[in-house]
Amino acid sequence: MRSTGHIGVIGAGIVGLALAREIALRTPGGRVTVLEKEDRVAAHQSGRNSGVVHAGLYYRPGSLKATLCRRGADLLKEYCTEHELPYREAGKVLVAADAEDEARLEEIERRAKDNGVPGVTRLGPEGLREIEPHTRGVAGLHSPSTAITDYAAVAEQLADDVRRAGGLILLNTPVLDLRQDHSRVEVLTGEADGERAIHRFDRIVVCGGLQTDSLARMAGAPEDPRTVPFRGQYHELVPESRHLVNGLVYPVPDPHQPFLGVHLTRHVHGEVMAGPNAVLATADEGYSGRDWRPRELARTLRWPGTWRLARRYWSVGAREMLVSASTAAFASQARRLIPELGNADLVPAPSGVRAQALGRDGRLLDDFRVETHNRVVCVRNAPSPAATSSLAIAEFLAEEYGLAE
Repeated sequence: MRSTGHIGVIGAGIVGLALAREIALRTPGGRVTVLEKEDRVAAHQSGRNSGVVHAGLYYRPGSLKATLCRRGADLLKEYCTEHELPYREAGKVLVAADAEDEARLEEIERRAKDNGVPGVTRLGPEGLREIEPHTRGVAGLHSPSTAITDYAAVAEQLADDVRRAGGLILLNTPVLDLRQDHSRVEVLTGEADGERAIHRFDRIVVCGGLQTDSLARMAGAPEDPRTVPFRGQYHELVPESRHLVNGLVYPVPDPHQPFLGVHLTRHVHGEVMAGPNAVLATADEGYSGRDWRPRELARTLRWPGTWRLARRYWSVGAREMLVSASTAAFASQARRLIPELGNADLVPAPSGVRAQALGRDGRLLDDFRVETHNRVVCVRNAPSPAATSSLAIAEFLAEEYGLAE
């Protein structure tokens, strides 16, 4: 049996690694240990996303998302520059397809300015085509500072920083149970060799992503909210069609819909991705419709909030299932932004799964959520823009919860 002390972080995604780095840098000589069930870092959400560094256009001013996204984007740009990691300000346009979309741009522009997003500009049809010549819309909003990066590469660099600062990252180390009393937390883990180990910490921080619920329950957290997995299907533009997108092309968000819908993003390595859509995943880490884990799916379906959400958005859900199953339907959604796209311009690409907190009342949690349960800090909701915000989330957790004193 092995004993470790001080701060433990469960989860080697980008948020957990950023926090471990923050703690290690703030407490020279102190110890931080990251426990990760997979054989590599950034195995799930952090390594399966669109790579967008969000500027903070949409988020409610004063919310954690707005504050930490703006701070995080600045920190991430500095971090990528310092470590020579891929980073490019590709720019983002929101394309208004009709007058209703155009009216929504006013509120988004107001939020962007309140959040301090630099350089945001309203566009007419001609201005839109100057930036993205193959789009068609009645108006647009341009965010030149919205950027792209490689979050898996960022996570690998954060892991290197943790190790160089004296921290430990234990891979192939799933958490089986944890117990706490007034002075410490004991974590039981499985080991690669089949043995079990006990790790002892002063505090634990759960950054478990898709596994948040089971870990939070071990800490004594209530079941509300529940983390529900939503699979996002991507398609990739064939190389001959990549010229149709210069940067990032998004629809105008509909505040009455739960998810954004298909959009197009150029990646730092040259690919252009379309997606994601959003359908309920049939397993916590269900990256394909063939990934069925009956126990995990049953747990999601037993949650009252799942059915309340479904009743509210059943038509949206039906459409998203069709888009996920059909390249033609997917292309039809993408053509709302780039009319020249044909079915043959898109090929299926790997999916991602978003861990989204869902309340018993059927409402998706809009903001980041952090809870404390005695000596355990649980990050209960950290969907997009958590990757953008990761370095700022790490600062916030370290300071707000006294993790680096």
